[in-house]
Amino acid sequence: MFDLPDRLAPKADRSLIADDELHFAAIAEGLERSIAEVGERLDVVRRQPESHGQAALDRDLEVHRLSGRLRTLRRFGLDLCLGRVVGTDAAEPVYIGRLGLTGPDGRRLLIDWRSPVAEPFFGATHGDPMGLTSRRRYRWTHGRITDYWDEVFTPDALAGHAALDDQSAFIASLGSARSGRMQDVLGTIQADQDAIIRAGSRGALVVDGGPGTGKTVVALHRTAYLLYSDPRLGHRRGGVLFIGPHQPYLDYVADILPGLGEEGVETATLRDLVPEGADAAIEADSAVARAKSSVELVRAVEAAVAYYERPPSTGMTIETPWADVWVDARDWQEAFDAPEPGTTHNEARLQVWEELLAILSDRGDDDEVETEQLRASLAESRELRMTFNRAWPVLDAAGVVADLWSVPAYLRRCAPWLADEEIRVLQRQAPRAWTVADLPFLDAARQRIGDPESSRDRRRREAAAAAQREEMSHVIDNLLEAQVHDDGEGVMTMLRGQDVQYSLIDEAELPSRDPDELAGPFAHIVVDEAQELTDAEWSMVLARCPSRSLTIVGDRAQARHGFTESWRERLARIGLDHVALASLAINYRTPEEVMNEAEPVIRAAIPDANVPTSVRSSGIPVAHGSVSEIDTVLEGWVAEHAEGTACVISSDGVREETDAHGASARIRSLTPTLAKGLEFDLVVLIDPQSFGDGIEGAVDRYVAMTRATGRLVVLTST
Repeated sequence: MFDLPDRLAPKADRSLIADDELHFAAIAEGLERSIAEVGERLDVVRRQPESHGQAALDRDLEVHRLSGRLRTLRRFGLDLCLGRVVGTDAAEPVYIGRLGLTGPDGRRLLIDWRSPVAEPFFGATHGDPMGLTSRRRYRWTHGRITDYWDEVFTPDALAGHAALDDQSAFIASLGSARSGRMQDVLGTIQADQDAIIRAGSRGALVVDGGPGTGKTVVALHRTAYLLYSDPRLGHRRGGVLFIGPHQPYLDYVADILPGLGEEGVETATLRDLVPEGADAAIEADSAVARAKSSVELVRAVEAAVAYYERPPSTGMTIETPWADVWVDARDWQEAFDAPEPGTTHNEARLQVWEELLAILSDRGDDDEVETEQLRASLAESRELRMTFNRAWPVLDAAGVVADLWSVPAYLRRCAPWLADEEIRVLQRQAPRAWTVADLPFLDAARQRIGDPESSRDRRRREAAAAAQREEMSHVIDNLLEAQVHDDGEGVMTMLRGQDVQYSLIDEAELPSRDPDELAGPFAHIVVDEAQELTDAEWSMVLARCPSRSLTIVGDRAQARHGFTESWRERLARIGLDHVALASLAINYRTPEEVMNEAEPVIRAAIPDANVPTSVRSSGIPVAHGSVSEIDTVLEGWVAEHAEGTACVISSDGVREETDAHGASARIRSLTPTLAKGLEFDLVVLIDPQSFGDGIEGAVDRYVAMTRATGRLVVLTST
């Protein structure tokens, strides 16, 4: 399994790697056996008879679990193994893996990286060895070990059992070529990062760190760790939602969680949370954007919906063939109070109508048949239904929000604290021309109103179920008529029972629609690039996380619109009181040559910015030149580098495509906003002064510069 280059020939000494070779042979055998066993178990579960209810859910969850494990086992080979540790009280090394693996004799071949036993592999330092004498990390390339890195924590561990150097797996991994996908860094997680990954899930944890500190990597690994270690966050309890800043970012990190053994995490941008998000434009009017960033204004949606839930205040007589029924304000109020708190408007509407009919039909005679006839007659009353429809109409979330931006009197009623000028600014001629600033309002309205199709869906399901019951009743009648012997009469008669008839309904045949997988609630939510969220946008997150269990990842210095408060002050304003703060200050990604140029750019605008300290130098100074040199720069880089990716970052994200020796697929063009969170071997900035003025311009320049992991080139037009 070792394929060490000639320069690392001393590490190929048999005394250093023979034990590993033997263990890898056992892992290979155990891996093949596990793949076969999991595959057989999956086949058995899939062949189980069709079931309903909880049994069907349990079967689906088991299929999901086994399928995910099988994909992970097949995704990796022996590179499931991350490294090994030797403890002061252990005779043999303990090998750490992406998944746990057991041999046929019950011996643990790999310990899952998320288990407590594996914690020293990531957390041990020379100040706190955590009971280790040594640690080895492997660097895998195409399924072979091309380097490994040994650390020793006690003097006796040096005696022929470790290959020590200062440019091994960890440092080498920092400068390795980038691809279009983020690579997980399990083998090189550091102690400061591991402490955050393994922090508990209760409350909100803010992970604050500058460029290159591994915030995103930590967040993704923390997601996998929490799903493994905290049963409260499992898929049965709501699972985990990971929110990123934009789709290119989600594409970039797409492979991480499956590689860590977790495939059930939902990923989304804020745009994805509401249907209108896909086509929403950026709000061009800064005054409107500012006004709509307020969580208080989002709460006006509650008043906007409540406006359509007002019981009539005057009485009326409903004439029926059975009796004339008087309906007064108290009847309406009693019916309107029937829904449980938290019931959506459209779902509650059905409950109010049913309660109103029950109240009024109870005024008939005691005869059950006549009561039902009276109820049916009331339900068909055009006058009663029209009055009810005016008092509690079916609502559409988009329609309610559009009315707020097009009917000044309605907005003034729902948000009485707004000044006349603010109301004027928020009005627009095309109220459904949605912008990103509208998304929190659309989401709040949908959460409060529910699906406008829900009542129709319910009626269709009830009608289909009634049809099934009627058909089943005919079948039962036929069975009873065909019965010629007394034996089993009791059993056959039981088929008349209503409970049995309901249990025989085939739920799969009832009409239904696919649920909204992003509607929540989720047991835990991870928000990356969280410094960009407005208070209103935070309301979209919190609506999906009633547990308030959050991992919040960001950097105040990368907030395009400024972030002068502390994290605790910002989050307290949106209703998060239990907040823990973890800071990452070591830049593992960006070379010091790039950071030395980027630091003055951000400090000029944000003097107290959390600028991290780089741990490595590339030896390549930042280059400056003319925009006319761009083709020369790109073609020269492609010719020199067979692997890796480059990015041209400009204010419009557009450049004239060149062939670049057939490697244009490795060269991207992005705006500073879309480059956020990504990383590239080469970054070329085009006219960075055109990115803007003030904090926004400074942040865009700082973000763009710090995407470089190797070389930074700044080109200007003059």
